[in-house]
Formats: sequence, structure tokens, C-alpha cells
Amino acid sequence: MTGRLAGKVAIITGASTGLGPVMAARFVAEGAKVLLAARREELVREAAHAAGEGAIPMRADVTDERDVIAMVARAVEEFGHIDVLCNNAAAPGQDKYIWEQTLENWNDTIAIDVTAAMLCTREALRLSMLERRSGVILNFSSTAAYAGMARKSHYVTAKASLRAFTKAVALDVGEYGIRCNCIVPGAIDTELWQNWVRRTAEEQGVDYESHRARLLRNVPLRDISSTDDVTNLALFLASDESRTITGQSIPVDAGGYMQG
Repeated sequence: MTGRLAGKVAIITGASTGLGPVMAARFVAEGAKVLLAARREELVREAAHAAGEGAIPMRADVTDERDVIAMVARAVEEFGHIDVLCNNAAAPGQDKYIWEQTLENWNDTIAIDVTAAMLCTREALRLSMLERRSGVILNFSSTAAYAGMARKSHYVTAKASLRAFTKAVALDVGEYGIRCNCIVPGAIDTELWQNWVRRTAEEQGVDYESHRARLLRNVPLRDISSTDDVTNLALFLASDESRTITGQSIPVDAGGYMQG
């Protein structure tokens, strides 16, 4: 099979809804074999089936060390090695002002948004990438972590940590020919984001469309990224086209946050 990822093997976590299934389908279309992992078994099975031949599903809770070890071992068993790890699993947590914050909400968000990325990265390196002296690790942050976000202290802390984690990993693994980068989406036009807009619109007593327009008012392109937009960047960073890019955090957010 030809394609930008021909012959490569990828693990995608958080692969049951939103961005994960879209990345899986596009990776397969570009020639990759993909293990899709998520906690919701039925949904991840559906996503793997939709991605097509070369995709296999696995129920895994990436906050559970035993599940992560089994997930990475399964990918190596099925496909022989791992070329790309997409640490896509994430949770927004519950919106709370800092004086309302609970330890459970804080720890649960850190566990899935940060600690899970560490566990998955560690195992992919141990079981395949270090020995082969090759590989790509992609973390997924959020532009919310640049400017902060009210009622999201848990989430912005977790997502900012991923950018620092990316740099540290890139420094650790560079001499082994392994790259690590961080994709930083703004809002993505998924059901999760739409539900958040709808809920916050109701809280403020305004209609959905005007609230959505207000949220995008300061975005230069007055637009929001689709899952395909984010996947386009993931494909580039996963491929050999980006062979000298590592340790970077790259926004894909219609210009909402401009680095420099």
C-alpha cells in the first residue's frame, strides 16, 4: 500500500469519539496499521470498523497502568512494532471556579490529560521505539492553556503541562532518532464543543448561534477547526515529511493564538 504513512504502525488513544476516529480513518487511508484504544468498547469497535482494514480496536483505560502496558503489547503483538503514538485521550473535567475546585475533579483531569500520556509514551518507547531508534510521539494540548480559561483551572493546568512534557521527552529521545511534538487545537467543531457552547449559552440566557459567533469574534479567520483540520497537522507530524521537527507545540486554531 502507498501513502504518507505506508508501512507505519500507530496507536491512537481516545479513539471512540471526536478527533480519534477521524485520525484513525485518515491514517489507515495513508497506509498505516492502527490500534484504536478507548474506554467505551462498543464505540471504539465501531470506529475501527469505519476506519477499515488495518485498524483494530481495544478497550483500554489509559489512566490504568496495567491497561496501558497491555495496549502497547497488543500493538506490538499484532503489528510487530510501533512507529507513531497519538496521545489523544483527554477529558475536560467539570467546570468549577477555583474556590469550588475538588481534589477529585483536579486529579481525574490530570490523570487522563497528563499522566496517561506519560504512561503511553513510556511503554511505546520501552517496547518498540528505543530499540528501533525510530518513532513519533504526538501529544494533544489546547490553546485554552495559553491564556487560561475561567472555571477550567484543572484543564488548563493539564494542557499546559503537556507542552512542557513534550519538550522534556523530545530532549530525552532525540539521540535515538525519535521525535515528540504537541498539537495545540483551539476549539474543534465536535459534539463535545457544541454541547459546551449550548450549555454556556443557556447559563448566560442567550441563543446558541449568537453565543457561538461571540466566541469566534476575536479569532482572525472567524472560524473553528474541524477534526480534519487537526488531522491534517497530525498526518504531517507523523510522517517523514516533518523529520526535523521536534519539541514543538503547534497551534491549529484559525489564528486565535499566534506564537512569536
